[in-house]
Amino acid sequence: MEQIFIQLTIMLFIAFVVSYIVRMFKQPLVIGYILSGVIIVFLINFGFTDLKDSHEIIAIFSQFGIAFLLFIVGLHMNPKVIKEVGISSLLIGVGQVVLTFLFGFLISFILLKYNLLASLFVGIALSFSSTIIVMKLLSDKSQLDSLYGKISVGVLIVQDLIAIAILMFVSSISHGANLYSFATNSLLGGGALIVFLFLLGYFILPNLTKNIAKSQELLFLFSICWCFVISSLFIFAGFSMEIGSLIAGIILSISPYSTEIISKVRPLRDFFLIIFFIILGLSIDISGISKVIINALILSLITLLLKPLIIMTLMTFMGYTKRNNFLVGTTLGQISEFSIIILLLAKSISLFSGAISEEIINTVALTLVITIFLSSYMIIYSNEFYKKMSSFASLFEKKRIRKDRIIKKKYDAILFGYNRIGFSILNSLKNIRKDYLVIDFNPDTISNLSKLRIPCLYGDSDDTELLEELPLDKLQIAVSTIPDFETNILLIEEIRKVNSNAIIIVRAHQIKEAMELYQKGANYVLTPHFLGGEYVAKMISDLKMDEKGYKEEKDKHIKILKKMSGEGHEHPDVERD
Repeated sequence: MEQIFIQLTIMLFIAFVVSYIVRMFKQPLVIGYILSGVIIVFLINFGFTDLKDSHEIIAIFSQFGIAFLLFIVGLHMNPKVIKEVGISSLLIGVGQVVLTFLFGFLISFILLKYNLLASLFVGIALSFSSTIIVMKLLSDKSQLDSLYGKISVGVLIVQDLIAIAILMFVSSISHGANLYSFATNSLLGGGALIVFLFLLGYFILPNLTKNIAKSQELLFLFSICWCFVISSLFIFAGFSMEIGSLIAGIILSISPYSTEIISKVRPLRDFFLIIFFIILGLSIDISGISKVIINALILSLITLLLKPLIIMTLMTFMGYTKRNNFLVGTTLGQISEFSIIILLLAKSISLFSGAISEEIINTVALTLVITIFLSSYMIIYSNEFYKKMSSFASLFEKKRIRKDRIIKKKYDAILFGYNRIGFSILNSLKNIRKDYLVIDFNPDTISNLSKLRIPCLYGDSDDTELLEELPLDKLQIAVSTIPDFETNILLIEEIRKVNSNAIIIVRAHQIKEAMELYQKGANYVLTPHFLGGEYVAKMISDLKMDEKGYKEEKDKHIKILKKMSGEGHEHPDVERD
């Protein structure tokens, strides 16, 4: 036991040192986790015998880690997200999986000369994107609320549901089932079990968790217990532990206390994320990397370039703007933790073990490392990347979007972003009888507003071409409910270039951001966690265009923000509007 503890200590210490160095250079921590795994396997292969005997312990530990990671993935897979972005996520998700699979299969079979079964599984491996990485990085960037964030999460849910079906199929084959028995027994039996659990989650869990949630410690214990119980239930039903863990998380995600549960298990998520990448690094045979590096680079190019192009093309047909098309495509440009899990599960089955060699496992594992490494930068610096690639991104936007724009020569008020906050603010603009326009980048929102005969325009608020077309010099008031900080900075700068008198109200989630927006020239900054949208809506109704009144509200708000900042309330950890 002491030896195991020491081995784990060494691994975590290496992960900490490498991640600390990575953070010093202002790089994403996930890069440090990946490098830690690679360094540990390097040390194992070159003389660190204390670690060399730990493979079996790590394998056991990794099973718990993977199961728990998938449980946390499931917690973020609330089916309601699909409804928020409509059928588009379903069509984009299914279309992307099918097309990426076909390209991955053909390239593996024809170019890389893999056998038929191996090519099929490699094609499957390339089809999925990493829910863990995307959710973590979008959460860190506060972009889960954005349209491209919601579409990305919706596509990930579709991918994961397809992955569940594949895992169920492969798991059933491991118990001797064929395609017919899988369709008649496993799929029906598994489907019935999932339906039963969802009914349990919908009708029983809310009341149960209501009582449990009175104690935060008990809620945490219940969450972990739920994960293990459901996972064990799926094992007894003849499926894999991984499927059970994922389903357990999805069912618990519909609980009214899912936000509290996620916040409670987040530290464990981060811990197992580190372990996951250490395990990932350990799965790569450094001594044989020269044999797989070329194939891994080819598969990485497919994932980093071809998959985003497929997604951008599909989104173009759905009518989204070039910015959203580009951001969703680049956000999903990596392969998934599911890829390794499916391959390892398939390799453990005698029917597939001969077709899936260690070389193929190493190739896909190295592809996972490369794509996660590079795509992390693409996600974190997505806005800067988009600005440099804006001309290219224009190829993925329907030309009629710009041709159909009908912009009047004058608007008294423009509302950028229509959502729950925007709804009450729009009513205030109506009450003060201003000639207003709503701009939003969700085509479904624009369609609904048009049906209600509300003046609206489809476009991105950080599209400088759109901003140049708008009569910003004639504006009396501009309100942005968009949560993106950089977009709001751009809006303030563009309006102030031509209009020094307009009332500008923008949105921020952090006190630091709010103070910077004030310095840039905002008359008021909406901070939903501190003062809600209803307050701003009432303020607009009361003050109308009274610049002095806004100045008084601004000064009062800055005092409140400074006080809260001093009390450590910089960034409340609650669900966003």
